[in-house]
Amino acid sequence: MNSRFNITSLSSEPHLAGPNADLSITMRSEINAITGAVDWFMTMIQECNCVLGYEHDVEIALREALANAVLHGNHQDAEKKVQINCRIQFGGEVEIIIKDEGKGFDPNKVPDPTAIVNLESEHGRGIYLIRALMDEVHFEQGGAEVHMRKGSARGRGDSH
Repeated sequence: MNSRFNITSLSSEPHLAGPNADLSITMRSEINAITGAVDWFMTMIQECNCVLGYEHDVEIALREALANAVLHGNHQDAEKKVQINCRIQFGGEVEIIIKDEGKGFDPNKVPDPTAIVNLESEHGRGIYLIRALMDEVHFEQGGAEVHMRKGSARGRGDSH
């Protein structure tokens, strides 16, 4: 097991639309912990075939959300933790919640990185990507918690 994060629980339970896997990791607020956490979650997500054809979208969104939690939420304070909860619906969708110990932020005040005046800015791109790649994104706990959902093509009626 990677010493940069600790697996706190792994469980599977039945669900009306099919079985679910509930996964949870608590990791240190260190940049070098992100890859190990993302790799572990993506292995589970790929094994469950929950977002066939959209795995890269989920991976990028997860990586960006974790980077935001570590860099902006917890300011890389290794004593602070980032909690990642993931519910995988086999063959259906994935829901991910990332919570940091920071003060939060107002997501409506993040400048649009596609606006001409912001094209050279180094801020706001992560949230923009997360919103573009995931089906649903919302923030809770004053911005210290991001909720993301991605469904399969079958769930949306797409013909990816």
